Amino acid sequence: MESVEPVPWQEREPLEGPIGVPLVDLLDRLMATGVVISGDLVIAIADVPLVRLSLHALLSSVSERVPAPWADSGPL
Repeated sequence: MESVEPVPWQEREPLEGPIGVPLVDLLDRLMATGVVISGDLVIAIADVPLVRLSLHALLSSVSERVPAPWADSGPL
C-alpha cells in the first residue's frame, strides 16, 4: 500500500512560505461559476446616518455556446 503525503495544512510542523490558490485560478473558478457581490456603506456622524451607498453586482462569464434565454437580442 502506498503512503499518502499529507497536504501542507495537515502537517504538524510549522508551514513555510505562502500557501494558497494562484489569483488566476481563483478568478477562473469565480468567473466560471459566477459570484454575487453585495455590500452597504453608511457614513454617519453622532449616530445620524448621512449617506448610504449600496452595492449589488453579479459577475459571471459569457459563453457563445450557451444560447440566450431571449428570442430576440435581449430584454431591452
